Amino acid sequence: MSTPTGFMEYKRELPADRDPLERIKDWEEFHKHFSEDQLRTQGARCMDCGTPYCHTGVEMAGGASGCPVNNLIPEWNNLVYRGLWREALDRLHKTNNFPEFTGRVCPAPCEGSCTVGLIGDSVTIKTIEQAIIDKGFDEGWVVPQPPEVRTGKRVAVVGSGPAGMACAAQLNKAGHSVTVYERADRIGGLLTYGIPTMKLDKKVVQRRVDLLAAEGVDFVTNTEIGKDIAAKELVDSFDAVVLCGGATKARDVSMEGRENKGIYPAMDFLNATIKSYLDSNLEDGNYISAKDKNVIVIGGGDTGTDCVATALRHGCKSVTQFGTHAKAPLERDPITNPWPQFPNVYTLDYAQEEAKAIFGEDPRAFSVLTKKFVGDENGNVTELHTVNIERHVDETGRKIYKEIPGTEKVWKADLVLIAVGFEGPENMLVEQLGLDQDRRTNVKAPYGKYTTNVDKVFAAGDMRRGQSLVVWAINEGREAAREVDKYLMGSSILP
Repeated sequence: MSTPTGFMEYKRELPADRDPLERIKDWEEFHKHFSEDQLRTQGARCMDCGTPYCHTGVEMAGGASGCPVNNLIPEWNNLVYRGLWREALDRLHKTNNFPEFTGRVCPAPCEGSCTVGLIGDSVTIKTIEQAIIDKGFDEGWVVPQPPEVRTGKRVAVVGSGPAGMACAAQLNKAGHSVTVYERADRIGGLLTYGIPTMKLDKKVVQRRVDLLAAEGVDFVTNTEIGKDIAAKELVDSFDAVVLCGGATKARDVSMEGRENKGIYPAMDFLNATIKSYLDSNLEDGNYISAKDKNVIVIGGGDTGTDCVATALRHGCKSVTQFGTHAKAPLERDPITNPWPQFPNVYTLDYAQEEAKAIFGEDPRAFSVLTKKFVGDENGNVTELHTVNIERHVDETGRKIYKEIPGTEKVWKADLVLIAVGFEGPENMLVEQLGLDQDRRTNVKAPYGKYTTNVDKVFAAGDMRRGQSLVVWAINEGREAAREVDKYLMGSSILP
């Protein structure tokens, strides 16, 4: 507890963001920062709530409730309030290998389950988390800590996203020799290629990669397991293998006109832009440009939102984001969305805020179903045809969407981006190893154990659980490392 009455004395405040009309001119992070005094005040709002749901991560109603990595939130809030930043950093690192990532990109389910949120506005947990780790790096407190003793065991981690990096970090702490294989030209997985730079500066990712390398983790890029190195050869060469390749098989749409040019998977659009920016500040032109185009984004999630922000920075003529879900209410529904569930309420994310500043309105169109694409005589997409829908739940609990007659609409479109989720991991590696899969095609490995049907092979993160949050990937990478350590050594001191 910080101060017994802090949650009554002080209001929730967040650092201001850079002005939308200014930040769309560059690719830099858009958040500003609080002073230490402001952060101390916000830390003082953390109350003595008896049972702090904020750090108890569970899945509830299809989403996260509380922190999946079980961050000791009340403890480091109190330490910040008392000005003990070095101690706060130690408590933060105790449960989270990469708070600089989660502090920037996590949707903060911890805040949704904050007890103060029952009677007011929740504590600004995410802001304080990022401030702690950023100060740690600025002050030089975050330094390489290689293990004192090596076990002689060798572990391969396939995939360098948040699950793979967390797993590698923990296994390295235990003294094992870890090699991380990444098929892209840069380490980081979706942290590098997937999340735009204005949400997560890639220098922040590289800083942590360099730290892990200095601690002894070996990173190998431009190497795809199953293609450049046979899967069986990898398994035979290491004492254990952990698959953290993500759920990268993009879901497509099948409808009339899909063959038209100008229709792309969202990740092709995002990743090409990120790579071109990192390679040449976009000067090489090796990306799908939205400049002067009418852009339609099909998909109402985070990936779709990132497409909106990226298209705006390209200089699009217009942008609209379709979602099949209805517009969320302004306040949490206590019956269908009770605390401590993550609050399903209407908000403007950074991209929608930017689009509204430019075009005067929220770019999202809710409860919209795309019916067909129309192209010109050269096969270039020019239109989308849609209809509004209503969602019903039948007696079995299945969601059914019904079209609303008379709501048909035609939209201009020069560029269409498909952001309707992912179907699971890609098949090549799975098939080569003969891995069992669940009904959603994810690698079958029980949560908490992470063992597959193939000896020595473990799976964690989105490759095991399906598309999810960065913080869940870190959770699974850490836990999988503990299970691998048990497998190799008979017991483990890893958390």
